[in-house]
Amino acid sequence: MTATPPDVLRCAYAELVVTDLAASREFYVGVLGLVVSDEDEEALYLRAFEEYLHHSLVLRKGATPALAVLGYRIRSAADLDLAEAYYRALGCRVERRAAGATRGIGEAVRVEDPLGFPVEFFCEAEHVERFTQRYDVHGAGALSRLDHFNLDTPDVPAARKYYEGLGFRVSEDIQDDEGTVYAAWMFRKPTVHDVALTGGDGPRLHHIAFASHERTQILHLCDHLGALRQSGMIERGPGRHGVSNAFYLYLRDPDGHRIEIYTHDYYTGDPDNPVLTWDVHDNQRRDWWGNPVVPSWYSDASAVLDLDGKPQPLIARAEAREADVTIGADGFSYTSKDTSKDTEFKLGEQV
Repeated sequence: MTATPPDVLRCAYAELVVTDLAASREFYVGVLGLVVSDEDEEALYLRAFEEYLHHSLVLRKGATPALAVLGYRIRSAADLDLAEAYYRALGCRVERRAAGATRGIGEAVRVEDPLGFPVEFFCEAEHVERFTQRYDVHGAGALSRLDHFNLDTPDVPAARKYYEGLGFRVSEDIQDDEGTVYAAWMFRKPTVHDVALTGGDGPRLHHIAFASHERTQILHLCDHLGALRQSGMIERGPGRHGVSNAFYLYLRDPDGHRIEIYTHDYYTGDPDNPVLTWDVHDNQRRDWWGNPVVPSWYSDASAVLDLDGKPQPLIARAEAREADVTIGADGFSYTSKDTSKDTEFKLGEQV
């Protein structure tokens, strides 16, 4: 008999290893405006303005930048037992963690999942002040909540099947005429995604994303970085995604971890919410305005640690890669099946 999976509510927090805690604090608190829930010499615990759980991001000092854990909140304490049994049945490494093993988090189950990612499931967490109406401390670029994780994994259909086993549903995906799946967006909360699966060498963390309420808040962050003469931290955007329809901005933190600021996606909570499939050659899938994707967005990602804190070995993607079929040799032009509609580059992007 198949084990029952835990009832996952949503993505809840990530823990990143950073090499310079002071530099990270200046970026995440000084620029992004996240709220400090707690801190010491080894770690910084942060949350966005609408969040009342202890944290949605942990920055922990270490020698090498990496992802240490992805946290999902589950519905009840009984789901901890379900999570433990479910992952043991899958043959995964499982650890039961006492309350407080991660500051602010109750009893938890931490696993190395079938995709090679360190994942924690928890129900209870310490409550802290929700700053929703603390407009006296909101900056012009105020972030509201953690929105999603994006993971590089070599076999997207296999990863999709694994997450479907946990009760996640697909909102959108990218394919080609041969049936190759390049990416999939999957959700538990009623938005476009809690986790996105991007086809590439993995396991690696592509990015974590925080939501804002308005596009103007994203534009302010760009202005803020420009005023600091740190516009080089902007990797891609601002722009509008085709997939998800969200307005976006991608930043790189002082250690190179990619952070997306994200707003204006759509509701997916109805049981018959349709899956939207994009053709990999549709140049509006990644950017609705047709702007090409910078090569680093496809090539770079954060290393992933196992439960012992050691880097996970990478498995190469065997199938075609999205960048290989959609980005030209100069790194910026793009290709299209229908050359009668598009030149080989977007005007202004040619070298």
